[in-house]
Amino acid sequence: MDEANHVTETVAAIVAAHRAGTMTPAQTVARSYQRIRDRGDPAIFISLRDEKDAIAEAARLAAKDPAQLPLCGVPVAVKDNIDAKGLPTTAACPAFSYVPSHDSTAIAKLRAAGAIIIGKTNLDQFATGLVGVRSPYGIPRNPLRDDLVPGGSSSGSAIAVSAGLVPLALGTDTAGSGRVPAMLNNVVGLKPSLGLISTAGLVPACRTLDCISVFSLTVDDAMTALQVLAGPDAADPFSRNRPLAGITAFPATLKLGVPKSGQLIFFGDRESEKAYGEACRRWQALGARLVEFDLEPFYETARLLYEGPWVAERYLVIRDLLASAPDAIHPVTREITAAGSRLTAAETFSALYRLQALRRVAERTFAECDAIVLPTAPTVYSTAQVLANPVELNSRLGTYTNFVNLLDLCGLALPAAMRPDGAPFGITLLAPAGHDAQLASIGRAFHADTRLPIGSNALPQPPLAAPPDTAHDEIPIAVVGAHLSGMALNGELTALDARLLEETVTAPDYKLYALDTTPPKPGMLRVEAGAGRAIRLELWAMSPAAFGTFVAAIPPPLSIGTIRLADGREAKGFIVEPVAIDRARDISAYGGWRAFMAEKAKA
Repeated sequence: MDEANHVTETVAAIVAAHRAGTMTPAQTVARSYQRIRDRGDPAIFISLRDEKDAIAEAARLAAKDPAQLPLCGVPVAVKDNIDAKGLPTTAACPAFSYVPSHDSTAIAKLRAAGAIIIGKTNLDQFATGLVGVRSPYGIPRNPLRDDLVPGGSSSGSAIAVSAGLVPLALGTDTAGSGRVPAMLNNVVGLKPSLGLISTAGLVPACRTLDCISVFSLTVDDAMTALQVLAGPDAADPFSRNRPLAGITAFPATLKLGVPKSGQLIFFGDRESEKAYGEACRRWQALGARLVEFDLEPFYETARLLYEGPWVAERYLVIRDLLASAPDAIHPVTREITAAGSRLTAAETFSALYRLQALRRVAERTFAECDAIVLPTAPTVYSTAQVLANPVELNSRLGTYTNFVNLLDLCGLALPAAMRPDGAPFGITLLAPAGHDAQLASIGRAFHADTRLPIGSNALPQPPLAAPPDTAHDEIPIAVVGAHLSGMALNGELTALDARLLEETVTAPDYKLYALDTTPPKPGMLRVEAGAGRAIRLELWAMSPAAFGTFVAAIPPPLSIGTIRLADGREAKGFIVEPVAIDRARDISAYGGWRAFMAEKAKA
């Protein structure tokens, strides 16, 4: 591979080259087609777009301003359960195939951003599976280790990115299909919050849980794509209006949840267990504090997915085909989905009630940490092993993925290590819906710190770009008490998509008082310069609209004033009315609310 190819593999590098004129979109698209031919694996793509047509579309981009096209000339592969006009949609079932009359919303957005659709990739039939071997179009070869399963259901999309055929691909993720193949192919897999990307034009697996996912070589590339794809869509009844924040600096304080000792399952795979431990130590070296949580409720939620009524959603998609041509469906897919016809309404409601209770448990977990970090999959399997034991081994690969959409979490699968046996290992960050950018901001730092090559071609990671400073239209706000990370009212900030900028201290001009409120809150009062204490605080950034909403809800005796920081900067932040401190306890000596509350908890 020549040097030019080494530096233009990522979306960021390709777009930069197109804008600088050192490569043209037509050249980049032609390169993708040549690489597909050189790869020689017909099972990666189910259908390819005519090469001349794709190159002609790329050439037409010359008439547009590349600065206005965030994906200018970027070749993209699309999982073949997502509609792209001009290419059949098969869901890996020839009898189901149809030619869509228009693009899915996601594909239309990609094209509008300058992306060039190359073709439709292979998958576990009807997106049912995490292995990538359940397709009549063949089993695509894992580019890292030929004997391993490629992972599914988005097998072709993950391989296309890992092998360097395209820098960006769309998958889907209902139970882990955007994360397991990411691990098995040493690429990034971004599973967005439900409803963030429109699913209009997607063949459903479970309509209430489906989302379109992104495969890329770097986290930054995945976020570039997500910023193009995100947004509400009237054509999708499950779409949500979720503002998407941008990438920020690695936070000064970060709490990551890890399962209690003995709760993780690796099915005897000591190499994966060791790699997870090393990943946790890497997080600690980056400055994260690890907090134990109970994983059992998450396991229980995972069992609901295939043992509960959600299988009926999969049955609804193919029931006509099951009735008219059952032999057209892969036997394993048929076995799994047919069970959905026997579920009752009573069983459905019973499962919904239990799920709601489990969601409340998950909320309490995330009140104690910013995100949780888990293995993406507990182990790896060969194609031969999976073909011999298709259901059980597939289920094992979903150990840490099946509960995620049921609990309305967002996820980011990251490469973490290459094992001594040549198999890849990955971790996944999970957080409540709406925290996609937060996961990207911390995940990109972890991936860069691994110094792992990207994909399967031993290419070095590009230098990590510095995150942008606070956006011009954002307002920093200083919080000193119950709104601090992990404290009782922090959810009021995160619900408004505020993002943590840094932890810092005030100038020594303040006193802190414990107020008699529910929940407990402090009041910070400015005193004579130098006559007080430096009080620890956090700076958060909010949009003007969110700032207005937040400030309007602040109850007396608190209000927003101008806080002077130790380094001379000023920021809007919480202050207290002097009349409220007459009988309040002076807790300034603790230096901050967190230290006071910790001492109070001990007492």
